[in-house]
Amino acid sequence: MFSDAFEVQGGIRLKGELQPQGAKNEALQILCAPLLTEEKVTISNIPQIADVRKLIELLAGLGVRVEQINEDTFSFEARSLDTEYLFSERYQNDARKIRGSVMLIGPLLARFGKAFLPKPGGDKIGRRRLDTHFLGFEKLGAHFRYDESSGNFSVESKRLKGAYILMDEISVTGTANVLLAAVLAEGTTTIYNAACEPYIQQLCKMLNKMGAKISGIGSNLLTIEGVNQLGGTEHRMLPDMIEIGSFIGLAAMTQSDITIKNCAIPELGVIPGVFEKLGIKMEFIGDDIHIPEQENYEISTFIDGSILTVYDSPWPGFTPDLMSILLVTATQAKGSVLIHQKMFESRLFFVDKLIDMGAQIILCDPHRATVIGINRQYQLRAIEMSSPDIRAGVALLIAAMSANGKSIIRNINQIDRGYQHIDQRLNAIGAQIRRI
Repeated sequence: MFSDAFEVQGGIRLKGELQPQGAKNEALQILCAPLLTEEKVTISNIPQIADVRKLIELLAGLGVRVEQINEDTFSFEARSLDTEYLFSERYQNDARKIRGSVMLIGPLLARFGKAFLPKPGGDKIGRRRLDTHFLGFEKLGAHFRYDESSGNFSVESKRLKGAYILMDEISVTGTANVLLAAVLAEGTTTIYNAACEPYIQQLCKMLNKMGAKISGIGSNLLTIEGVNQLGGTEHRMLPDMIEIGSFIGLAAMTQSDITIKNCAIPELGVIPGVFEKLGIKMEFIGDDIHIPEQENYEISTFIDGSILTVYDSPWPGFTPDLMSILLVTATQAKGSVLIHQKMFESRLFFVDKLIDMGAQIILCDPHRATVIGINRQYQLRAIEMSSPDIRAGVALLIAAMSANGKSIIRNINQIDRGYQHIDQRLNAIGAQIRRI
């Protein structure tokens, strides 16, 4: 069922358990790895979200045999592929809709010596260049072409050869794409200044199980000994750390008692600690996180009493995907915080909606916003608004669930791109969210 908007009744306290979906950002890399082998690859804990479904459709269009084993588990067999599909109008239209389609280039280049991609879509959160990907492919010996009139990219190489690659930015998708190409390259590839997020670690571990030789996993220096071919494997994806962080913020904002199940806590890095700086209490029970009902939470300050500053940075720093959630959560805290979104220059532009709802926020510039927490002196007020991107969309949903009255959130296809059945799952623990 496709809907344009959520109608959200605010001011309801929730109680119950939430199971996080599989990690979206891991899925968009992991699902492209089966292109590197003719053998069957089985992947579980795949989130059923719009971007992932679209990527699976692209794989099927290429000729990958896709079999759904159960709700979250699929097998992929890329025995015989139709690379001419890359030039079809259908492929070009579908690939433009999701940014994850860029992850097809590395494995296609490695196995078939060529890849083609129209300029991909995704969130409008600022400049998201692809130079890092193609500079890496060129280092491996590929020839890159960009057609400005059509916005199409193509890369071609008779034989990729290992090389020393210094990444010009710490890009998760850039690192993953070069990695996917390098595993079948001739000789040794060294990727320095590599991203080291858990998503990249998972991809490396999966590729090694397929027969790749990757060392340095978890660091910013990866060494890849090229192999002639890879085999099949089974892989289970991590729970989505962004969804876990979103649920922590939701619990605090709505004064709810929520337990987040099976969080893979050791893989969350600094995420729980940053939310604790906002004064949010958490209990770690095995691999579950319990957020008890809190009447108030107070933002900490630095040792000298100066205002807390939270900024995003590459792993193991705080992920940029949770800055929107952190910002909205701070609006009902006691105290102030400076949110510094360094990596994307348009991600804070949704704060005008929060200001309309009664939040006290000063947008200093495209990268910085100061939040003056109102300490629940009054509820946010319900309004009609539109979701500009995946993460801001869920931040606005959290704001609406804490507000007084019924809010309307339009353009919710953005939320559906990243969060699986979010309305059904929240309604199951007491929320009142209706698709209209």
